Amino acid sequence: MIEEGGTGWRRVVRAVGDALAGRPRDYTAGSMSWSLLLLAIPMVIEMSMESLFALVDIWWVAQIPRAPGSAADPVAVVGTTEAMLSILYALAMGVSMAAAAAVARRIGEKDKEGAAVAAVQGVVMAVVIAAVMGIAGGLCSDSLLALMGATPETIEHHGAYATVMFGGNATVMLLFVLNSIFRSAGDAAIAMRVLLLANGLNLLLDPCLIFGWGPFPELGVTGAAVATNIGRGVGVLYQLWQLARPGRQFIVERRHWRIAREVLVPMVRRAWTGAFQSLVMTTSWVGLVKVLSRYGETAVAGYTIGIRVVIFGLLPSWGIASAAAAMVGQSLGAKDPARAESAVWMAARWNLVVLTAVGAFFFFGAPWVVAGFTDSADAPAVAENAIACLRLIAVGFPFFAFGMCFSQAFNGAGDPWTPTWMNLAAFWLFEQPLARLLAGGVLLYPDAATGAAAADGALGSVPRFLGPSGVYWAISAAFALFAVVAGVLFRRGKWKEQVV
Repeated sequence: MIEEGGTGWRRVVRAVGDALAGRPRDYTAGSMSWSLLLLAIPMVIEMSMESLFALVDIWWVAQIPRAPGSAADPVAVVGTTEAMLSILYALAMGVSMAAAAAVARRIGEKDKEGAAVAAVQGVVMAVVIAAVMGIAGGLCSDSLLALMGATPETIEHHGAYATVMFGGNATVMLLFVLNSIFRSAGDAAIAMRVLLLANGLNLLLDPCLIFGWGPFPELGVTGAAVATNIGRGVGVLYQLWQLARPGRQFIVERRHWRIAREVLVPMVRRAWTGAFQSLVMTTSWVGLVKVLSRYGETAVAGYTIGIRVVIFGLLPSWGIASAAAAMVGQSLGAKDPARAESAVWMAARWNLVVLTAVGAFFFFGAPWVVAGFTDSADAPAVAENAIACLRLIAVGFPFFAFGMCFSQAFNGAGDPWTPTWMNLAAFWLFEQPLARLLAGGVLLYPDAATGAAAADGALGSVPRFLGPSGVYWAISAAFALFAVVAGVLFRRGKWKEQVV
């Protein structure tokens, strides 16, 4: 078991070592700050690793030379595909929330058998959803790209990227769900190691499959999708192996691999609510891509680079919020709501420090950060959009620090509906109209010729107020509203009464 004694740097070094090693600990007792720290360290690393997938893909794809005069932009197709995959990510997050809440409660109640059964039901849901999404998305990927505003030339040359990403979606679905299960049980170090393994393979395979290095075929942008799915697939196999290993908070044995209707049915209800919650927020990014597409593919490419870097900055703080959610679930299972509430406030303060620092770095260092992702004929225009995206969204980071922790607290307690309504209010009813208003000076773009999409990078006759920068300001404003609403509802305390 983990010791909390000692002082100074030795204690800190031992804490980091214990967290990364994943040594067993009862998170429902002992020092709350120590418990939160031991959960947060591997979760922060894990979340950073998760965001690296798309970031690495975009960096390598940006190095693909474009033929003179070609309008086919490989970076734009990666960004558009990621925007469409937000629906899949939302479903994965919904299943993850439901499974994590159930597993955390059972661990808090010291019911390891119940935790194993709940984990299996989460895997069952993930497999079924992945099969449906893989078939539908794989068959319709070109049509979906066209719907999102990709040019016919981009679809012809790079559309296979979307087909492969949809077809292999089971890897990301299971990776999300199983890592959420490990985190909620207090085995955050396993989730971290899974992402280190998967990202390591992606880093190695990306350039090999994109450019045909060594014995590998040259697949272009499609190679990035193949590399990502291979890396994630190996990570999933490692997760399944870890589920059956002794020494964990719970062990999944052969007898647990069955459908338990009494656990699955209520979990499905919570999962769809959680999926809708994530869908509300993540599809808001899709709506913003649609707004930006009216300013040309360079605007979309700049947004793609900027938002990937933004997510890279946000996901480590998601690790802190996820640690608080695990503490909430386990503490409520142990009948200690005061500990749950204190953990959330502590996590929110830590998150404020982290996101303020990250936001300041992005604001002042945006040109340096963006420089590594723009290497094409349209580099100046793409870079200008990416820098504006990074700087203006970073302004809202301190607000999102609080909103993120409060929202995750509701999910950890098994109450996905409250953050669902918060997301709907902040990111659709408020952010989407504001983005259109600030970008073009109108609430709705007309379908007439005056609102037609401009040539790549040219504004043409598209209505303009702040242009693409208006979209980025709207995101920061939505972060602020989200934090205020979440804080008010969290202080009311009704989440403490949830039964899972």
